[in-house]
Amino acid sequence: MISVIVAAFAGWLLGAGWYTAFSKPWLAHSGVTLDAEGKPVSSGPTWVPMAISFVAVLLVAGMMRHAFIMGGVDGLLKGLTSGLGLGAFIAAPWVVMNHAFPGRAPILWAIDGGYAVLGCGLIGAILGAM
Repeated sequence: MISVIVAAFAGWLLGAGWYTAFSKPWLAHSGVTLDAEGKPVSSGPTWVPMAISFVAVLLVAGMMRHAFIMGGVDGLLKGLTSGLGLGAFIAAPWVVMNHAFPGRAPILWAIDGGYAVLGCGLIGAILGAM
C-alpha cells in the first residue's frame, strides 16, 4: 500500500510541475475564465481541485498496482514500460476523445495527454521498483 501512496504522490508532483510549465498554453485553450491579472477565476477554495487531483492519481496508482500484480509486472523497467503503455494507449486516447467532442485545441490534447502518459510511466516505474 505504501508503494501506491508514494507512486501517487510522485505522479501528482509531476502534474504540478507539468501544468506549471505549460500553464500559459493550457489556460489559453482550456476555457478557464481568467481575471484581469490573468489568474484563473475560482468558484471555490483552490485546494479543492488539488485534493481531487490527488485522489484521482491515487486511484490510478491503486488500479495500476492491482493490474501489475495480476500481470506479473515487476521491476523498474517493466513498470515503466507498462505504465507508459497504459498512459499512451488507455489514458491519453480517452483524454483526446474528451477534448475532441467540444472542439478543444490539439495543444490541449497534447498537454493533457502528455501528462497522462508520463504520469502513468512514472507511477509504473515506482510501483515496479517497489
